[in-house]
Amino acid sequence: MVQPQNSQDTFYYFNIVFLYRFMLILQQNGPRPSNKNTGLDARLPCETLAMPHTLAVHTDQAVCLITLQRPQALNALNTELLAELAEQLRRCTSDDSIGAVVLTGSRKAFAAGADLNEMASRDLVGMLNDPRQAHWQSISQFAKPLIAAVNGYALGAGCELAMHADILIAGEDAQFGQPEINLGIMPGAGGTQRLLRAVGKSLAMQMVLSGEPISARRALEAGLVSEITPPELTVERALQLAQRIASKAPLALRLAKEALLKAQDLDLASGLRFERHAFTLLAGTADRNEGIRAFQEKRRAHFGGQ
Repeated sequence: MVQPQNSQDTFYYFNIVFLYRFMLILQQNGPRPSNKNTGLDARLPCETLAMPHTLAVHTDQAVCLITLQRPQALNALNTELLAELAEQLRRCTSDDSIGAVVLTGSRKAFAAGADLNEMASRDLVGMLNDPRQAHWQSISQFAKPLIAAVNGYALGAGCELAMHADILIAGEDAQFGQPEINLGIMPGAGGTQRLLRAVGKSLAMQMVLSGEPISARRALEAGLVSEITPPELTVERALQLAQRIASKAPLALRLAKEALLKAQDLDLASGLRFERHAFTLLAGTADRNEGIRAFQEKRRAHFGGQ
């Protein structure tokens, strides 16, 4: 095997080794289980453990729908909710029958922010040992496609949670904002970093420094969301898109998502090299052969995750 000659080569060498091992692990798990005759009440492995208190979890075919359920607090994100969400996403990661996840809240609020009552009880030492940071980190590392279906308020930590998704579908009444400045604080779960990458410097500065929210239409124009729908159709549209995505080859989905995320952080040359490595690895998969064969035979491809 060719050994790396410099630090840049070392970076790509270990990336390619990681991706190769990643594919081997996935292939050892066997083909994707069939999801025929399943419905919203079907219990897939993603749902078989103890059900969470702050979430509702349902599966339909290869899609897991996770609904935030703290209606009395407009789905304000407390430690319990974040912990249960992180755990649920870990279950979805290990469940080969799940190809994509949709995350949503209520019609009134996706999530109206962090739980201020909980925050008020923490002093500086408490914030330094804040367990929520580990949960946020876990959520950010979810490898499968994640779609946020946002209605109503997505403010503060709620906006930050929505931005952890790969695709945002918003109802026409949705509002996105980072109002932390009004409380004498600032975003602390990725709001300054992900928002700027999504909408650009000027609008991100305006939203964070003024605390003023933007409408769903403005969010669409700025590139924060991919499309807007009537509020009653937001979840339906997200599920429709998720099912379409989940029908694709699992290995290709994961590597394509990883390459797109790296595009935000790597320079163009480095990103292109990573993309090429991932593209090359997929040439050794059964799903790649099936996809090409199905195209040539003018039929739907049946991907098994190998």
